[in-house]
Amino acid sequence: MAAGGRGSGRPAKKKSPTKGTGGNKRRGLEGRGATPPAHLRHWHKDKARTERVEREERAGGKTSAARPQTRTRRSEDAPEYIGGRNPVLEALRAGVPAAAMYVALRIDNDDRVKEAVRLAAERGIALLEVGREKLDRLTEGGIHQGVALQIPAYEYAHPDDLVSIAQEAGEVPLIVALDSVTDPRNLGAIARSATAFGAHGLLVPSRRSAGVTGGAWKTSAGTLATLTVARASNLTAALREYREAGLFVVGLDGEGSVDLEKANLLDGPLVVVVGSEGKGLSRLVAESCDLVVRIPMHAAAESLNAGVAAGIALYEVARHRR
Repeated sequence: MAAGGRGSGRPAKKKSPTKGTGGNKRRGLEGRGATPPAHLRHWHKDKARTERVEREERAGGKTSAARPQTRTRRSEDAPEYIGGRNPVLEALRAGVPAAAMYVALRIDNDDRVKEAVRLAAERGIALLEVGREKLDRLTEGGIHQGVALQIPAYEYAHPDDLVSIAQEAGEVPLIVALDSVTDPRNLGAIARSATAFGAHGLLVPSRRSAGVTGGAWKTSAGTLATLTVARASNLTAALREYREAGLFVVGLDGEGSVDLEKANLLDGPLVVVVGSEGKGLSRLVAESCDLVVRIPMHAAAESLNAGVAAGIALYEVARHRR
């Protein structure tokens, strides 16, 4: 049994005096002073968020699979980027307005890269050497092959300007309007066909439609540098004004009542309206057309890509006009 203590029959051993706190408790009551600003507190959520973003940027913008990255909407006046050796070279050859050309460090210089660098230098375009991670971010994960071209935001024309372009050239107006075509690559492909078959411009609505983005520039192979694109706040209203100005509006839709080659309006002043793949023309736009035509094809193919359909229609228009 332990010596001393309760129940031992012996008096308990007296405890010796304890040491003082040395004023620690008194100083503890004085507080810690003013709270530091939020950006100086390492535990503050804003600083933690900032550090996380900086880490992601250093890692090339990669995020955890458990927390997918939220893609912010691009501002209308933000620059666009064309990636890829052929698209960049074709854009420079076509005189596409550009602010800077980004070239990856230690890139394999083939003839395309050398010519693109030479053209950029001749035009006074800034040449910047960057890492491939930055190119990945600029092109939003697209295939850039080590080169990218920064172009300013596109300046859209007014719908009336497209008619003026034809009148100044002394030609019969031919305008291509897009209804709910949301893929920029389709816009770029349609721009190539429109340029090839003598159209005077493209008309796109300001809502629910693709615009002139880096993807459209890339697919257009530089033709957007010479083809005017106008934007309308209301497509049906713009089509109505074209009709009042003497242009015929022909819609292209798989549910059209007349085959394309049998249409009798193709040699006059014309607006060709191309609908989206699958849905075709919207009801209000179809009602705004003088005629809705279809491209005859085998039943196994339910619809054509908007870019392909526009190319076929514009070729038929050019054939009628010849």
